[in-house]
Amino acid sequence: MTSGNNGASTPEDDDPFGYLYADGQANGAQPPSGGGYGYPNSVSRVRAVGERQYGQQQTAQYGQAPTVPQQQGGYGQPNAHYAAPENFGGGGPSTGRQAPQGGGRGRGPNTKGLLIGAVAVVAAVVIGIAVAMANGDDGSDGDEAGNQPSASASASASPSPSDSAAGDEDKAEIPPVDAKALNLGGSAALASDVEGAQADGGVYVGNLNQVGNSVTWTVNGVPSDGDYTLFAHYSVPGEDQEMTLTVNGKTFGSKFPLKNYAKAPAGDFVKGWTTSYTYPTLTKGTNTLTLSCQDGDKCNVLLDQLWVKAGQVKR
Repeated sequence: MTSGNNGASTPEDDDPFGYLYADGQANGAQPPSGGGYGYPNSVSRVRAVGERQYGQQQTAQYGQAPTVPQQQGGYGQPNAHYAAPENFGGGGPSTGRQAPQGGGRGRGPNTKGLLIGAVAVVAAVVIGIAVAMANGDDGSDGDEAGNQPSASASASASPSPSDSAAGDEDKAEIPPVDAKALNLGGSAALASDVEGAQADGGVYVGNLNQVGNSVTWTVNGVPSDGDYTLFAHYSVPGEDQEMTLTVNGKTFGSKFPLKNYAKAPAGDFVKGWTTSYTYPTLTKGTNTLTLSCQDGDKCNVLLDQLWVKAGQVKR
């Protein structure tokens, strides 16, 4: 340091507000006028905005204002002294989105394409369900889980109370009628001396082998119109027999067959008990069935029971 007033002895004594105090004024402190501190010859640390430059070596001499480098490039052009990292050599590729050409608005996501895709998926699902329902897949060749019926399928497969009642009514059996309950015509008569009859007490109807003799059964409780099977339990010895069947006053189309299915010898009624049947059409409610011996019939028969079953069956 040269002789003279060099200001405060230490930097911390360079109080910028020294001119406000008595000791500062005694030392010659004045209000700052050139940007320095309040003491004489204090060092000015204030710089104008924009004076400091980065990336350039300071070559100005002490006390001279540094030279401000000329700005490179115009508006919108990169500045060599301040630029984004991607503008320097060796930097990675720019990842910023470029502005759309033509100054128009940027396009958003392709919502139309997404909507079309969603509609296509829904349409495919609906078509698949419709095809499955149209095919009536019963799941017989599916896996075990797929064979489980849904609640709606189970409910539709279950018969309603009315359906069940109708089905039970159709299948209801009409109990057999024994010889004692039949209406006898002509000289037909009840007997029980030949063994083998199934009717109660072994009672049967005999003396049917004369023209005009007959048995009549009034059948009650026929569940519905339709085909039925009329069975007869009887005995014939030696050869086949046949009688005329009348249903509700009308002659049935063919004779009622009373054949010697038991292969009993002539005159042996004990070994001749067997069963035969035919298929009359009955109406719902009450029906009248008559077996009679008419001209041309063979009526050497013992008859102990008659019964009917719904449908055309054999036993």
